[in-house]
Amino acid sequence: MSRNVCVIGGAGYVGAVLVPELLKAGHRVTVFDLFIYGAEVFDAVKDNANLKLVKGDVRTISSVEAALKGCDAVIHLACISNDPSFELDPQLGKSINLDSFRPIVRAAKAAGVKRFVFASSSSVYGIKEGVEVTEDLSLEPLTDYSRFKAMCEDILAEERAPGFVTCVLRPATVCGYSPRQRLDVIVNILTNHAVHLGKVKIMGGAQLRPNVHIEDMCRAYLLSLELPDDAVDGTCFNVGERNHSVAKLAEIVQSNVGPHVTAETVPTNDNRSYHVSSERIRQAWGFTPRYSIDDAVKGLVGAFAAGKLPDAMSHPRYFNIKRMQELKLS
Repeated sequence: MSRNVCVIGGAGYVGAVLVPELLKAGHRVTVFDLFIYGAEVFDAVKDNANLKLVKGDVRTISSVEAALKGCDAVIHLACISNDPSFELDPQLGKSINLDSFRPIVRAAKAAGVKRFVFASSSSVYGIKEGVEVTEDLSLEPLTDYSRFKAMCEDILAEERAPGFVTCVLRPATVCGYSPRQRLDVIVNILTNHAVHLGKVKIMGGAQLRPNVHIEDMCRAYLLSLELPDDAVDGTCFNVGERNHSVAKLAEIVQSNVGPHVTAETVPTNDNRSYHVSSERIRQAWGFTPRYSIDDAVKGLVGAFAAGKLPDAMSHPRYFNIKRMQELKLS
């Protein structure tokens, strides 16, 4: 089924991979974004007649309403992502990550949108030591970033109505290559340092960290649009590949970059450990990851080698908090 999809926040790390996949699958796509990392992330598909780019702020509801015209589905990715970026300006984070959300959902309903998919986060669970984290466990978010994600989930549940199908996906930490690259998440950080410094720093090591390849995350979003209403409506799923320890992630990076890469283990105050289960989405949707952490590392190594990520150790475009500081968003 071909849809008219509005991807809100669609020019970010995940959106830059997702949007071309949506187009390839035959969907028509409107990207609504501030484009603070540039519209060139879509250079490979910019001439596609089914792609429309709309620059706008999620806090300006009239702009959102204009972008939603003619759309029958929404994938909501927009947020100030990760805790350090959020904490840089908590009021800005709240205005984008929480305050704008219900108005957007209601604007979507008013525009005739039939399906609304929200990108939450596996961080909403907080710390669940020694247990497998399933969707049945309580949400105990530790930061405003994750607390607002949980609150948006509640808002979407409240706004759910006949004919307005809702779905929440809780991604693990996404990794791998994107035209709008992030180098401030763990697998990507380790790979960047291994390639450019010849060494990786392991903070602690025993903590488990759930990750998911960016291509698999995009496959989950595609499924959320393409499955029948009764398979999607009111659902909430974790999406992850494997729960590797930090030390294991570093080992995977070393094995793919080369034997010259050294590793240093240092103590950390952050000994949080997460074992997130993605069994429910496998059983309900038949979704299983196709890509491994090795694939993510190899993809990044190839992108570095091809010159796709110049100035990878320092340019603000790869680091959310640096880019926000540079732009002084308000």
